[in-house]
Amino acid sequence: MKKYLITVNEKQYEVDVEEVKTTTAGAFQTLKSAPKMKSGVSPNQIKSSKPKKASANGEKVTAPMPGSVFKMLVAEGDEVKKGQTLLVFEAMKMENDLTSPVDGKVAAVNVAEGDAIAAGQELIVIA
Repeated sequence: MKKYLITVNEKQYEVDVEEVKTTTAGAFQTLKSAPKMKSGVSPNQIKSSKPKKASANGEKVTAPMPGSVFKMLVAEGDEVKKGQTLLVFEAMKMENDLTSPVDGKVAAVNVAEGDAIAAGQELIVIA
């Protein structure tokens, strides 16, 4: 078993990797241990599995990458649930779903179908 330190999105993970030895060609073996987080990780960096409540000003849904709005699936005033698809955007010739991070009501829609979007741009506000 070998230990490696891997950095993903500026977060470090300590990983144990077991060498796989096969007796027959093409056979695979499942690793016995999952990656472990390095002990310097603060609790604020770990995402909670509990649904977040929208703040008083609303939960801002932003574009994760540049692209264009392909299809709007919600309008102002619509009730949404956490995980519900709000819109479909096209980026790098692929269609991507943008989902709601919280339960709530759509307070503002700042884009329309066909609009170009920039990474980090505020698209929808959920109150």
